[in-house]
Amino acid sequence: MGCCFKAIGDERRRKILTILGKGSATAGNIANKFKISQPTISNHLKILREAGLIKEKKVAQNRIYSLNKDRLKKVISTLSEIIEK
Repeated sequence: MGCCFKAIGDERRRKILTILGKGSATAGNIANKFKISQPTISNHLKILREAGLIKEKKVAQNRIYSLNKDRLKKVISTLSEIIEK
């Protein structure tokens, strides 16, 4: 769970999660929302994917990214438990 918190600790990665909350997108579509390079976006996507917060699906030449809602719900549940104690 610790890597999830580290992953969402970065403002850009939170923005990526917000973008994917509106629907699936390619890395290129996500990169167009930022003023940073494609490799930097790819690195952020890798961190989010390794934390289990997003899913990646290969479609032809593209990789389509989407939220892993079950994992995000677990993170929210853990935070709620912390607050309630």
